[in-house]
Parts: sequence; C-alpha cells; structure tokens
Amino acid sequence: MNNGGLIVSSRSPGNQRRYRRETLRRVSVIGVAQTLDLTLAEISAALSSLPQGRTPTKRDWGKFSKRWARQLDERIHQLERMRQKLSGCIGCGCLSLKICALYNAGDRVSALGTGPRYLLGDPSDAEERTLSDRCKAGRAR
Repeated sequence: MNNGGLIVSSRSPGNQRRYRRETLRRVSVIGVAQTLDLTLAEISAALSSLPQGRTPTKRDWGKFSKRWARQLDERIHQLERMRQKLSGCIGCGCLSLKICALYNAGDRVSALGTGPRYLLGDPSDAEERTLSDRCKAGRAR
C-alpha cells in the first residue's frame, strides 16, 4: 500500500523497514478509509489533525467516522439521484443530440464541469420542468 507518508518507519542495520507497534492502528485506519474510497489526501488530512502524528484513539476514530459518514451519505445521495434519472438523461435532458441542441444550445452546460451535470445534481435551466418533461417536449417538436 502506498501510504503517502501517512506512516513512519525506520531502517534496521540490514536495511529492512521497521514499524513501531502503534503504526498498526494507523495502518488499520488507513485501510478502512481506503475501503470507503477516501483519497490519501482525505486520510492524510484526518491523521494530520492529530497532535505530533500520534496514534488515533477511539475518540479520534469517532471524529473521523462522523466526518467520513457525512461524505458517504452525500455519495449515496448522489448515486441514488443518478439511479433515478439514469435511463432518461446523460446530462442535459435526453439522449438525442438533436433534442439536446434545443435544450443545451452551444453546450452551455459544459461550463458547469465535465460529466453528466444534471445527474450529478447541477440545476437545469428549467427547474420546474422535469428531465422527462423536457424530453417529451423535445420529441413533440
């Protein structure tokens, strides 16, 4: 595992890496965080909040897990939104480039970023109209 400087080792006379016993807890925290798809930067930010790189305690883990649970909740919410809209939209209202040209002229949605912006939660031009309404309206033209 590339630890990104999250753990510290020393070298033996035979040039083997040696880890202190308390490093095991840090490795466990890093491993669990990685299974949650947290980046090494996110993990590093959490661990660097500990004074002088000390080993995380149960209380520290409680703080980390609350923060990470909020991040997971947002990811779950985003995935649920995507699942609900997946069959009808890839980003700007429908799967037809002809109809997309009507609702996303000049690809103005691209200014919001890459990927399926509406599925990712960015607001559409007409919040009061659902994505499926826009597709139906486009097909009726």
